[in-house]
Amino acid sequence: MCTIVYDRLTAGNFDPSSLDGFIRRQEVSHCWRKREGRWQLLPIAYVEDWTLEDRRRRAEDILRHVEAGDPVYGAWDQGLLIGLAQLALPRFGSREQYIDLARFHVSLPYRDRGIGGALFRLACQGARELGAERLYISAHSAQETMAAYRALGCVEAEEIYWPLAKKEPCDVQLEFRL
Repeated sequence: MCTIVYDRLTAGNFDPSSLDGFIRRQEVSHCWRKREGRWQLLPIAYVEDWTLEDRRRRAEDILRHVEAGDPVYGAWDQGLLIGLAQLALPRFGSREQYIDLARFHVSLPYRDRGIGGALFRLACQGARELGAERLYISAHSAQETMAAYRALGCVEAEEIYWPLAKKEPCDVQLEFRL
C-alpha cells in the first residue's frame, strides 16, 4: 500500500543523493509553439530522461535553494522522494505579485495519482504565505505538460518575466492566480 507523506524539504530530509531513485522521463511527441500570434501544436519528438549525474546536479542545486530559505515541498513514499515543487525567491513583476514555481516534478511511476496536485496546492499555500498573488511558471511546452498545467488552472502569464523566458525560449510562460 502506498502512503504518501508531504513535507517541506530541509537539510535533514534531503541530500545530494535524494533524487537517485527519481525517474524523470518524458517521451515527447508534440509541443506547443507560438507562430504568428497563435498557439500551434507541432510534431516535435524527443525523450527527456535524467541520468544519475543530472539528478545529483539538480539535487545539489535544490539543496542550495533549501539552505537559502526557498520553500521546496516534497512527496515521499516509504522514504523515497517521488515528487517536488520548488518556489524561488525573490518575488517579481510590476507589483511583485509573482513568485516562480522553479521546479515541479513527479517521478514517472507516481504520475496520475494526484501527487502533483497536492504538491501544487502546497506550493500555492507557500506562495501566499510569502505575499505572492500569483505563481509564475516557465513551463515545458510538451502537450502532456501543458495539459497538466491547464488542468490545475494555469493560464498564459499576463506579464512575461524575461530572465526566465530568454533562458528557455521554447517554454510557455504561465501563471496561476492565488
